[in-house]
Amino acid sequence: RLIRWAEQTGPNTAGVIRHILERRIHPQQGYRACLGILRLGKTHGEVRLELACRRAISLGTCSYKSLESILRQGLENLPLAQQHLPLLPDDHANLRGPGYYH
Repeated sequence: RLIRWAEQTGPNTAGVIRHILERRIHPQQGYRACLGILRLGKTHGEVRLELACRRAISLGTCSYKSLESILRQGLENLPLAQQHLPLLPDDHANLRGPGYYH
């Protein structure tokens, strides 16, 4: 029932609710968190909640507290982080080459 209610908001919201319920040994333990998350949609708007859920899924932080924080700080509209490649230092005269160590 909670998942069907969340699906009315969007697939990301349903994904967060599903994650919370599946993570608990007894799904009943997640009901309050799920109801709180769905209530955030009434407070902040369902579109914002859906965007916040998308961000929470990408960050791996599917909880009421993280969603509330994302919405309170307005982070749901920021672009999602791309996979970061390790940055290599710029090549300049001050770098020691491999010959320096032998």
